[in-house]
Amino acid sequence: MKDRQLTAEMAAFIKLARNLKINYSVIASYFVINQGRIADVMKGRRFPHIPPATRLPSDFPKV
Repeated sequence: MKDRQLTAEMAAFIKLARNLKINYSVIASYFVINQGRIADVMKGRRFPHIPPATRLPSDFPKV
């Protein structure tokens, strides 16, 4: 299975979700991406200039 292409919008949501202490696996399954892409965003290797989103998508899993 191939990962979806990571976008700046996704990176903003990932940053907010991690700030809210949402687990990597929950975020990865929502976006259908590898957990390594989340780590790339959080460590600043991808989209370092993008700030966190102000709110999560309405269909994001409640944890």
